[in-house]
Amino acid sequence: MAVPEVLDRIPLLSGVPRSVEELPGGLTNHNYKVTTPSGEYVVRVSASDGALLAIDRDAEHANSAAAAAAGVGAPVLDYLPELGVLVVGFLPGRTFTEEDLRDPANLPRVAAACRRLHAGPRFVCDFDMFDVQRRYLEIVLERGFRLPEGYLEFMPQVAQIQKCLEIRAEGTVPCNNDLLPGNIIDDGERLWLIDYEYSGNNDACFELGNIWSESDLPTGHLEELVTAYFGHRLRNKIARARLLGLMSKYGWTLWASIQDGANDSIDFDFWSWGMEKYERAVAEFTSSGLAGLMDEAVRAD
Repeated sequence: MAVPEVLDRIPLLSGVPRSVEELPGGLTNHNYKVTTPSGEYVVRVSASDGALLAIDRDAEHANSAAAAAAGVGAPVLDYLPELGVLVVGFLPGRTFTEEDLRDPANLPRVAAACRRLHAGPRFVCDFDMFDVQRRYLEIVLERGFRLPEGYLEFMPQVAQIQKCLEIRAEGTVPCNNDLLPGNIIDDGERLWLIDYEYSGNNDACFELGNIWSESDLPTGHLEELVTAYFGHRLRNKIARARLLGLMSKYGWTLWASIQDGANDSIDFDFWSWGMEKYERAVAEFTSSGLAGLMDEAVRAD
C-alpha cells in the first residue's frame, strides 16, 4: 500500500493538510515524519517479517505505551496492526551518534534515561538474548541462511556464560534492548529512548552491555556507564554487562543472517553489518580474559 493510502487510514492524519518526510535509518521499518496543523508525528510502517526476528507488534505497541508512561518514550497515538502501523508523537531533538556515546560526559545522561525506563511499568513480554539467539539459530539452519564460519564452535562458551550469569541473577526490568545511537534523542535537556521492537523485561546489565557493544565503545566507557547506572563501581556488574555485551554481538549476528536471507525490501548490507559484530565476538570468545570475566561476574563485589 502506498504511503498516502496508509496515512488516509489513520484518523489522526486523514483529511487534513499534511507534509511527509521519510526519516533515515530503520532496518525493519520505514519511518515517516508527518506534519499537520495540529502537530508532528512519526508513522512507523513494518518492512520485514517480524515473526522471523522475534518481533511481536502487539507487544511493541504495549511496551511503547509503557515507556511513554515512564516518561522516557514518545507518546503513542494510534496503532493499526492490520497495516503494521504505529503512530507516535515526534520528539524534537537531535538523534545521538556514536561520537555522542564516545563523549564520557553523556554516559551519566544515558544511564539516567535507562534508569527511568527500568523503573517504569513492567512490559508485557520478556527478552532473553540466550533464548533469542537459539531461536535465531534454528531459523538460520532450517531455512538455509548463511551462517558465519565457525559460528557453532562457540556454543559451549555460550552455555558456560549463561550458567555463570544465573548465579547472581537479580531479576528483570523493562528494557529497550536495542539502544543504538539512533534510538536515543537529545532534546537539549534530557534524553529520550525510542523504538521498542525488541523491548521486554530483561537483565539491566544487558541494556548497558548492548549499548557498549552496538557502538563499539572502549571498555572504560562501559565501566563508566555501569558505574553511573548503579551509583558506584561494582566489578561484578561491569563483568556481567561485558558478558551480556558479548552475547549481544553473538546473537545480533544471526539477526543479520536472517535479514540478509529474508529481507529484500530495505537496501542495506545486512551481512557485512553482522560480520563486523561476529568478528568482535570471536575476539572476545577467544580472549584469555573470558574466564576472568566469568569469575568476576559471580563474586560478591
